[in-house]
Parts: sequence; C-alpha cells; structure tokens
Amino acid sequence: MREKRNPVLVLCDREEEYAQLMTEFMQNRRELPWSVHTYTDVEKLLQEERDCSIDVMVVSERTYQDRLAGLNPLRTVILSEGGLQRRDEFVNVDKYQQAQRVLQSILEVYLEIADIAVPRMQRHGSTRFIGMYSPVRRCLQTTFALTAGQMLAEKYRVLYLNFEHYAGISELAAQTGARDLADMLYFIMAEQDKFRLRLQTIIQRRGSLDYVPPMKSGQNLILVTSQEWLRLLCKIEESGEYDYVIMDLSESMQGLFDILRTCVKVFTLTGEDRIAQGKLAEYERLLTAYSYEDVLQKTCQCALPRIRRVPEEPEQFTRGELADYVREVLREITGGEI
Repeated sequence: MREKRNPVLVLCDREEEYAQLMTEFMQNRRELPWSVHTYTDVEKLLQEERDCSIDVMVVSERTYQDRLAGLNPLRTVILSEGGLQRRDEFVNVDKYQQAQRVLQSILEVYLEIADIAVPRMQRHGSTRFIGMYSPVRRCLQTTFALTAGQMLAEKYRVLYLNFEHYAGISELAAQTGARDLADMLYFIMAEQDKFRLRLQTIIQRRGSLDYVPPMKSGQNLILVTSQEWLRLLCKIEESGEYDYVIMDLSESMQGLFDILRTCVKVFTLTGEDRIAQGKLAEYERLLTAYSYEDVLQKTCQCALPRIRRVPEEPEQFTRGELADYVREVLREITGGEI
C-alpha cells in the first residue's frame, strides 16, 4: 500500500497524452496543495487506491465507472468530453478548455472541503512591489510595465496587477465567467485563511507572467479604500507566492501615494514637452506637500528613447528597442541578474 500524502488528488483518464500533460501542468504549479496520483487504467486505480483517502478524484467522462464511487473520494470531478453534463451528482468540467481553467475549476471544488490554511512555502527573501506610475498620459506606461513583468518572469515568480480605469488590454481582460481584481478584493474579507488557494482560482498566465484580470468596470476602482488596497498587498505578500509584484497604477484609485510607499522602486515615465514637464513638477510638489518625499527618493524617472516600433502582443515585449531600455533600468533592482 502506498503511503498517503495529504491531501491527494487522483487523476484518471485513459487518454494517456492528456493525463500526462495535465499531470505535468499541475506539478509545475508549485503552489498547489495536493500531490497528484495519475492513472490511465481503472483497474490499477482501484487496486492501488483502495485503502487510501482521496480528497478529489478527477476522471474523464469516458473513463468513469460506477465502481469508482467505492473509493469514497471527498469530491469527484468529471472531465466532460462531449460538452454535455451527463452526471448531475458530480461537478462537470469541460476537459478541452485551457488547462488553467480546468485547474481553477478543480481548485474551486477542493476549496469546498479544505478546512485549514495551506502552509506558507518557505522562501528566501520577501515579495518586492514595483510601482509604475506617471501623471503623464499616453506615455507607454502599461507597455513598459508588461515588458518589465515579462522580463522578470523569465527568472522570478512575478504577478502583474493593473489598477487603471480603462486598462485597454483586451488580451488580459477576464474571459466570460472568469474572475478579476474585484473578486480578489472580496476574497481578502471572506475565508481569509483560504486566500492563497483562492488566489489561484483568479490568476491567469501569459507566457511566464501571472496576472489578475483588471476590473471589468473601472468605475469600481474609485470605491476601494486605501486600507483595502494595502490589505490586499499584505495578503499577497503573506501568501509567499511571488518574488515581484508589478503594479500598473493610476490616479483612479484611493491611496495612490500610500501604495507607492510600499514599493521598493517606482518607475515614472516622463515626456519632453512643456505640458508633460509641468505635470511631473506638480506631481512632485504634491508628494512633498503631503510628506511623501520617500516616494520621490525611490522613484526612477524614465525618459524613453524614440521607439520606432511598439510591440503589440505581450509575448513580443521582451524583444526590441523598448525591451533593451527596460532591461537596463531593471538591472538596478535585480543586482544585474536579468
């Protein structure tokens, strides 16, 4: 009998390639709470798991047999292959959607039975927050932020958060039915001990970069208090999931200066024209007037070189003229390791 590691997720699918790829996908997500036992044969599953406790059993629609119920898993998930929900007694999840969406649906099921917080991972160092904010409009701030995020994500665990009223990033917008930044705020109040797992039901990924889809309605940003934003950042740091959090900030939110104060570095994009310089001067005077000189001290003003071609897709952000510039300014905070 195999020694049980708690909690346990059992995955069974006679389609070997799918079972292998899904197992590898889950095992590469080091923040997950369970160990995965994978099978492509029901007989072997019944033999090896008959005396074990199973938290969640995930079985493809064509593989499932009624005798699997004898293993008494706490929850059963059916990977639906025909687009129809044929077993109403179980949670049905579309097998052929993105692996991330499948995983998030399984996490939702697990959260129904998880009664304790998952221990924080032991990591060296703490989360470092990087702020991106400029009072100058149309300065490529979001492109700059995503470029920095993609570059850092090649070596570190990085989360990108967008706090703009109109994010303008259709590729990063929440898909139909998917959660966004508003849901993330809700979870810091509800079931706080499960926040680390709840976070994984919201996170999306482009390349190596994790991100939370921006709020569907930017108007809601105005309603969130400074204390709520700071509590959210604290919970993210406590989760121990990320080395860096890139915050794409705007004046549409309360407590902007307090959030900038939490950052180890603030990048402010500048402009050469008179109006841009005037806005920067007013912004700096305001920081000084409200005793946020420490924000100025950690601010790096970036005058972008003339960019002939701005990349359009997030996956292209690590190449080209802008990428070369961003790589140089990031070396200061990474000790040259980028």
